[in-house]
Amino acid sequence: MKNTYRILIITLFFNLIFSQGTTYPPPTNLITVPTAGTLVRGSFSMEMRVQKRGGLTTGLTVGITDRFQFGLSYGAGNLIGDDTLHWYPRPEVNLKYHLLDETASAPGCAIGLNTQGFGDYTDVDTLQRYAIKAYGAYISSSKNWKTPLGNAGLHAGIGYNFLEDRDGDDDPNLFFGLDMEINPEISLLFEYNAALNENDMTAKNLALNKGGYLNAALRWTFVDHLHIELDFNNLLFDEDKVNYFNRELKITYIEYF
Repeated sequence: MKNTYRILIITLFFNLIFSQGTTYPPPTNLITVPTAGTLVRGSFSMEMRVQKRGGLTTGLTVGITDRFQFGLSYGAGNLIGDDTLHWYPRPEVNLKYHLLDETASAPGCAIGLNTQGFGDYTDVDTLQRYAIKAYGAYISSSKNWKTPLGNAGLHAGIGYNFLEDRDGDDDPNLFFGLDMEINPEISLLFEYNAALNENDMTAKNLALNKGGYLNAALRWTFVDHLHIELDFNNLLFDEDKVNYFNRELKITYIEYF
């Protein structure tokens, strides 16, 4: 009898802490990882990512329908500073379609294409790739819960980069993530990019990770529609190549028209 009471109490506790929150849609992206969420129709987001060595990437994404979004991004290395500008070779594409809605028992699902890598673009030798490869064509899933603090979400997916494969490594990649609201303004973000498509010897000369990329971030909704994010990237850094993890700043503005 006591065991029955304990099971009931534990069940009620978890239902209270992690009750289904259908009014809490997942974010469209974590730090770099795509989620199953999309912009709603008639909305757009402008994103600016300030990277190391004066790199800057800007992007514009528009919600075409409640399930489909389309975006373009472009940037340069050494844009801030006194070194020679290193423009990216082309504008990159960001497409996503929300395929399956989230339910009480199943996560939501989206398919997409994101060709925007992270960090500077290397065009020497045979690499022809960003320091961290883009997620490419991917499938992502998201499951959200309502907690006493706000929304909490788990995200996972698999991607295939068919553009940045001149290093001889075209393996599919895996990624995972977690976002958790502390209050209506502050969110904590965590993600892991397994970097399974960077295990080639040539790519190892460029990649600065040791066993994938573990990233964390603090996202602050400064005012309505404006998110300021402090990113702590590559926490599993290779001490033989870099001395510390990477700090970046990301600013996102979402508006409706």
